[in-house]
Order: sequence, then structure tokens, then C-alpha cells
Amino acid sequence: MIVVVAPSARARGSGGGREALVAVAQLRLMILSILFGAGVLAILGKLAFLALSAGPATARDLSNALVPARGDIVDRNGTPLARSIDAWTIAIHPNQVIGDKAALAQKLAELMPERSQAQYYALLHSGGGFAFLKRRALPELVNQMNALGEPAIEFQRETDRLYPQSDMAAHVLGYLDDKGRGVTGMEKVLEARLTDPAQRGKPVTLSLDTRVQAALESELGRAMTDLQARGAAAVVLDVNTGEVVAMTSLPSFNPNQLGGPPPRNNVTQSVYELGSTFKPIAVAAAIDSGTITSMSRRFDATVPMKVGRFTIHDDPGDEQFRWLNIPETLIYSSNIATARIADELGAEKMQDMFRRLGFDQRPSIEIGAVRPLWPATWGRITVMTTAYGHGIAVTPLHLAAAYAAMVNGGMWHPATLMKVDAEHPVQGRRVLQESTSMRMRQLLRLIVLKGTGRKGEAPGYRVAGKTGTAEAASEGGYDKHRNVSTFAAAFPIDAPRYVVVAMLDSPKANANTPRTTAAWTVAPVVSRLIARTGALLGIAPDNARDIDESELLPLVDRSPAPGAGTE
Repeated sequence: MIVVVAPSARARGSGGGREALVAVAQLRLMILSILFGAGVLAILGKLAFLALSAGPATARDLSNALVPARGDIVDRNGTPLARSIDAWTIAIHPNQVIGDKAALAQKLAELMPERSQAQYYALLHSGGGFAFLKRRALPELVNQMNALGEPAIEFQRETDRLYPQSDMAAHVLGYLDDKGRGVTGMEKVLEARLTDPAQRGKPVTLSLDTRVQAALESELGRAMTDLQARGAAAVVLDVNTGEVVAMTSLPSFNPNQLGGPPPRNNVTQSVYELGSTFKPIAVAAAIDSGTITSMSRRFDATVPMKVGRFTIHDDPGDEQFRWLNIPETLIYSSNIATARIADELGAEKMQDMFRRLGFDQRPSIEIGAVRPLWPATWGRITVMTTAYGHGIAVTPLHLAAAYAAMVNGGMWHPATLMKVDAEHPVQGRRVLQESTSMRMRQLLRLIVLKGTGRKGEAPGYRVAGKTGTAEAASEGGYDKHRNVSTFAAAFPIDAPRYVVVAMLDSPKANANTPRTTAAWTVAPVVSRLIARTGALLGIAPDNARDIDESELLPLVDRSPAPGAGTE
């Protein structure tokens, strides 16, 4: 007989409790699944909404995301002068260093020797929260620093400004501040253009030619070093457009490693009494105004000229002690004869010419420039002395623009550092008659062939120009032991294309250069520059060509004067 025993009440209660717990757990799991599913659906819905509402991504959008916030600057041939790059910055949190600070300071000094171990040790013990160790760090250094294993060292990626040509054209380009804004030069001038989102990826083209710029800096720097000059400046100008093909000022600076306030730009921010380079300007004013109508007209240079308590004399060694005609006045660079021409020209006409050439205002150029020193009064002696470059001070750029007008047919053009569109040339203003300009070409060529500019000749390039040597201005007067030596030249003078103005401040004589006058110090610089760059500028050397100065040759004493070529 089989006996069936019914479960007890306790047993029934225990089984029912387990079933209830399982049911509750299943319910909770179901609720969580529903909530999770709802969350996933919400996210997917949001993504779908964004995908449907946004336009399709294009290659242009993707490329723009990679374009730096600041545009590049290039020369007239597309060579980069300033560009934005993705760079590494290494920093440290001194108050978070956990390793041996003495050992870390030693390692930092080994990897980044621009600071000493003691300086790094002091930095690590400063208790500061943050300090830069290296900006624009190379990837190799980043790897070496990372290998130190110090968690307080931080590595940041940031956009940096790189000047790939180092200090080339530094005064033209300028530099940026810590916030990436242009402080000087074209970086400041072009700030809005370089940061305009609509112009992103489009480089700005300057008028500079890096090939000519490099040669100019090389030749001028060599002369400055050899002659121990205090400073130097030079500019190459297109006579028909006003474009600055090259501009340099020494001493210079490296915008990649700016250690303090940079030196000023001597081409646009320094004024000088540029001496006898003003004599052709005075002669051009006399010819253009009709004061001089014949090149055979002679002026007394037999003895020094006394005007009140002043005496005007010619430089020792250059005296002719005779009456000089117009070509001879410039060839032998006579102060006396030039003063007599200016005296006859008069204050009104002299000032008018200087004003037409912009000598009474800042030079026309995009970057910072200073005003000239204009005479307060224009008495008789002032008119005479300004005719040979004393008593008025201008920048080298003023002089370059004036010489361009003298040789290009009489049109003055504002200087510019932007490349000029050949289809939209900048209009100039007439300052000289074309016939006056043609005459000045002849006279300037004779100065190089037979006068003080002979060392400025570059065979085949038909150089014309004028030297100028003036005592350097100092507090309360002039320093008789220092010169400002300048040579202003144009080539090829039979069809002028370029003007070159080069200047040395306070050069010193040496065994190879026995005199500190412009003919010995700076004219050779221009000669070498033209020989190096003429072909690069599209001018083929040709010894068979020249300007026709045959009508003036009979007026010139064929035997060079004792001091000709020394001024």
C-alpha cells in the first residue's frame, strides 16, 4: 500500500516565497531592459536627427578643418617667409613633481642647455603651478622628455609661427606676441587679412624676392663686419612700380627666437643726412625749373664760398680750384658749385622739389616709418647746404623713391611691400619732366664712369649713381670722426629697372679700405650685389650696350681729378 503524504504548510510557504522573489527579479530586469532600450532609442534618434539636419560633409569642409588659423606669407615667387605649423610645447607643474628634483634638474639641463642646472633646480623648487620649459620643441626632444617618466611634465600641441628663412627680411616680416597677434612689420599690417576665415589657406604674396634679399643681406653684412660699422641699411626698388624687391637693416634679429625688443628698421625708422646723394636732386630741380638751360653753364669753384659766418668748401683732395660745368659739378662732387646752383634756384623751388619727392613726410610704405627732419627755416645758407645733403635728414627709402623718379621718366611711385598686379599697376604722380629724367640718366652714368661712383660699376649692367659721405650727427652737432656713407644707384641706366640704395653708419678704415668715404666703403657693395642678382632679375649683362652720353663728353675733363672717386 502506497501512502501519499501532503506537504506541510511550512514547505508550501517556502516554495511560494521563492517563486515570488523570482517573479520580482524578472519584473525588475524587464523594467531595466525597457529603460535601457528607451535610452538607446533616444540616442539613436538624436544621431539620426543630427545626420538628417546637417548637410553632407565635403572635401572642402574637411580640408578647412586642417588649415591653420593664420595664413602664410610668401615672396613674389611663392617661397615661404612665414607660416603656421603644428608644434609641441613642453611645460611643467613644479608643485606636482614627485621625483628627485635635483636629478630632474640635471636631466633638464642636459636636454635643454639654454638654462643651467641651477636655474632648473630653482624653478622646480619655486612652488609654482605652471611654467613653460620649451616652445616649438622638436619631436625628438618630446620623446626624450617623455622618457623621463615625470608626471608633472606636460606636453601640449599648439599652432606656432615659423619663419623658415630665419632672420631673412626680419624687419619686413615683423613678429607675433604671445597671443599670436602681429606686433610689427607685415605681420601687424596684414593681421586682419591673415586671420580672416574667408581667406584661410590663401597665402599673402609680398613684393620681396628671397634670392635678391639673401644676396643683399650677405653683401651688406660682409661690409658691415669688415668695416666694423655701427649699422647698415639697403633697399632694392622697382623704378616702375615702387615694389620693394629687397630690404634689409642691420643689426637684425631672428623672429623665431626673439630675445627682447628688436633693433629698429634703419630703412624706414632712421633718418640721416645723406650728403652728396642730394646733389643730383638739386641739379634736377634746377634743370626742371629752367634755372639751368645749358650743361656747359659754369659755376665758380676756385675758392671756398663764404656766406655770412659760414664757409662752404669742397672735401680735401676733391678740390678743382676752377670753374665747373654741370657734368663736372656732379662728377667731382663739388659742394661749392652745387651751393651756387642752389643759391640761384632759390628757397621756393628747392622746397617745392623736396616736397614733390615726399621729403617733408613719412615715406610711403606699409610698415612703420618716421618723419624726416625738415628745416625749421629756409634761409639762404639752408638752401645751399640742403642741396648737398646737410641740414635735412630723410630715410634711405625716401632717397630710393626719389632716385627712381629721377630715372624712370619723372614719375614718383609710392613704395610698397605687396606684389603689384601687372594688370592693375599703381598710378604714380609726375614730379619731373621726362626730358629732365633723360638728362639725369646721362649725368648719373657719367658719375660712375668718370667720377666718385666708379667703384660702383658692375660690368655689363650699366650702373649709374651718386655717392654721398656726411659726418654723422651727434648731440649738439656732428662727429668729425664718423661718417654716414651712402651710394644710390640705378641699373641698367639705358632702360632703368631697379634702384639700389645702400648705407653704412660709421664704417672704419682698414688695410683693404683705406678711406671711409662712400666710394670706398659702400659703392663696392652695390657693385657686387648687382653682379650677383642682375641676371636673376631678368637683366642680361651686355657690354656692348650703354646710354648715349656723347653730347656731354666734350664738357668733361678727360683726365680724372686727383680726388675723383674718393668721396
